[in-house]
Amino acid sequence: MKWEVDLDKFWKDDEIAHRDNCFYRGNQVALGIRMSDECVFSELEVEGTPWAPIDRNLRLELNKRYNDKAEKIVGKRLLYETLPDPRSYFPYVKRIGEVFGGRYEYQNDTEWLTQSVDTPEELEKLLDRVERMDMREFMLPENWESEKKRIYEEFGRKPGTMHHVRGPVTLACSIFGSENLLFLYYDKPELFERFGRVIGDTILRMTEVLDEEAGLGPEGEKGFSFADDNCCLMTPDMYRVFGYPVLKRVFDRYSPDPRDKRYQHSDSAMGHLLPILGELDLNGVNFGPTVLAPEIRKYLPNARIDGCIAPFTFMRNDEEQLRIETLRDIRDGFAYGGVNISTAGSINDGSSLESMRQIMSIIQQNQR
Repeated sequence: MKWEVDLDKFWKDDEIAHRDNCFYRGNQVALGIRMSDECVFSELEVEGTPWAPIDRNLRLELNKRYNDKAEKIVGKRLLYETLPDPRSYFPYVKRIGEVFGGRYEYQNDTEWLTQSVDTPEELEKLLDRVERMDMREFMLPENWESEKKRIYEEFGRKPGTMHHVRGPVTLACSIFGSENLLFLYYDKPELFERFGRVIGDTILRMTEVLDEEAGLGPEGEKGFSFADDNCCLMTPDMYRVFGYPVLKRVFDRYSPDPRDKRYQHSDSAMGHLLPILGELDLNGVNFGPTVLAPEIRKYLPNARIDGCIAPFTFMRNDEEQLRIETLRDIRDGFAYGGVNISTAGSINDGSSLESMRQIMSIIQQNQR
């Protein structure tokens, strides 16, 4: 193969590199790339749409074929090859976008959350409804109790929890529109602040419902993460009022211990918000390709940095740019600690196993 890698040695060293949240001072910087289901189509040269629903049996067949190839090229089977019995799936639980009146729809073969209100007056009425809502009754379907009992008795499975959610700014942009939300800061500052507060209340209420349904105690499950790409649209002053209080309240509730997960994914140019995010003592981040480890580390000394390689660099299999960005992240990993080499955002269809092997080769050839 084109890229020289001692695969057995690489994965043994990589396991060591992931210790202590990737801050372990070993010989090799950690690799976070494990590819994604999207990548099977280009890699196997089969037709398909990466983000659209897919037949269960076809998904497992493609993943197995992909893993057969991955095992030869990178030394590891990367994608799942089994799925739970369909009869063990729980009934649909309504999601946070639906609480705020939106609908999750497939458009152009990917899922979008539709806008539900367009004016401040409509938003006020929506927030009134959300505040009065019986969250458990709204979220859970009529057959929930009987199905929960049946599934536990037959399969021993309990319902899942909700400790990862669309971030407050991205949610608000979907529900109210991006421009509407930004203008609201200037035109109706009290309503702007209230919108963020109600989002925070809703996240806490929904999380509590599902923790209880999963049979957890009063403390609930520990750790929380947000995916908030649109936070980049806000100035620091806006974010201080709208986004920060939501994360602060949720982390205070569910991540009181420094070891509890405090994670933010925002694959956008949101570096101007780093000083504020630094106050939250995040211990894991995945930011945009213009937000690099030296700047992140100034404000987030304890955060594992999950990747700075531009997703389009990986997707285009640009060998020279991959070399440049991987070497940069290796240097930063040794200099600052806690770097887990991956993409600054999604791993998209087109990203090849050969490119993953190239990154592995560069990591192995540039040990401490």
